[in-house]
Amino acid sequence: MKQKKKILVVDDDTAHRTMLRALIVGWGYDVAEADDGSTAVAEVRIKPYDLVLTDVRMLKVSGVEALREIKSFNPAVPVIIMTAYSSVESAVSAIKDGAYDYLTKPLDFDKLKLSLERAMEHIHLKEENRLLKENLGISFDRRNIIGCSPAMVRLLETVALVAPSEATVLITGESGTGKELIAGAIHFNSARKEGPFVKINCAAITDTLLESELFGHEKGSFTGADRRKEGRFIQANGGSFLLDEISEMPLAMQVKLLRVLQEREITRVGGENAVKTDVRVIAATNRDLKEMVASGAFREDLYYRLNVVSLNTPPLREKREDIPLLAQNFLGMFAEKNRKKIKGFTPAAMVRIVKYGWPGNVRELMNAVERAVVLARSDYIDEKDLPVVDSKEPERMSSQQDDTMSIPLEEIEKATILKTLEFLKGNKSETARRLGITRRTLHKKLKKYGVMP
Repeated sequence: MKQKKKILVVDDDTAHRTMLRALIVGWGYDVAEADDGSTAVAEVRIKPYDLVLTDVRMLKVSGVEALREIKSFNPAVPVIIMTAYSSVESAVSAIKDGAYDYLTKPLDFDKLKLSLERAMEHIHLKEENRLLKENLGISFDRRNIIGCSPAMVRLLETVALVAPSEATVLITGESGTGKELIAGAIHFNSARKEGPFVKINCAAITDTLLESELFGHEKGSFTGADRRKEGRFIQANGGSFLLDEISEMPLAMQVKLLRVLQEREITRVGGENAVKTDVRVIAATNRDLKEMVASGAFREDLYYRLNVVSLNTPPLREKREDIPLLAQNFLGMFAEKNRKKIKGFTPAAMVRIVKYGWPGNVRELMNAVERAVVLARSDYIDEKDLPVVDSKEPERMSSQQDDTMSIPLEEIEKATILKTLEFLKGNKSETARRLGITRRTLHKKLKKYGVMP
């Protein structure tokens, strides 16, 4: 059972405090009471509260004084200030001292509820980020993997568990979802990270050359073989070997690969002696290997040998929270490459980017941003700079699946800012630079969202 969030309500007006308690309990929170700032400070010192809601003016210790005390020993606890209109100036001062938000009396209950929800959401994001760092370990190397969506968090947590092992890994997912990046993360977070990371695309090499590329060949083994050549398995010795598009490997070659995985040795084309090899194999495909096994297009024994651990890279439509962050990252990269001073996206352009289905996934997004950077006529990429992004959703995306079609512009802007800030570990100057806004504007927006700068 999910534990209720606990809120401490602080007010020396018993009737007002009791009313607030009944209201907030009705919203699903657990509520405790304190009649003065000094009592509140003592409570927070000995009990874990998720939030403190306090009046400003009280007889002994004011809400602002209590705020400062609480923040001095537990800065993680959000404190919301309640104040009369005449005390707004002191409330603004309290914001500078670390208050999460302030509300004017008489309270607007809808605003109070929204403020509480935003504060709890902020706590949840921070906790999620903490757990991710804890689970991955501070030494986890993302290898340029961008994303903090739940789908990416789950994937990276699994990568962190799999990487230190020697298990063969099969990475599945649609084209353009970053399977090669995930393979890199596995290698560079393993004990083999100092060894080579060798990659081959099985679909890009003809059947006749693939065996030589994988295993090497002896001099004179075929026309043009004027010297011995070491194959990719030998090149990857002591490291990891990514077999991309493994589904395109011919059946005859699958038999030979199976033997390598079983015996841990290779034989060069035209050679007679087996050569031992110490390689961790990672395979990747955008096709359903189970279906291919059923149809006879892929060997069942090889499938099970490769599929010791299976990882699936989610398509972009399943991690839309990461789209603004990815788009902004690509913008910075291509603006620098093309020597253009582009500050960011207009709100209309960002709405279009977030709503689009991206059937080509991250690769399509990257190409669209690069094209927009090249065609942009102003400091900001506008809707008209994104003609490649069809305003209509692809047929594969039903209206039931696409929840973002009804997301207000303000919410998309908020998500973009908060995700960028989260990704940059709270660095506000860099966040403002990447988003193309001033630090002062960022400060105002964070205050508006109830997130203290």
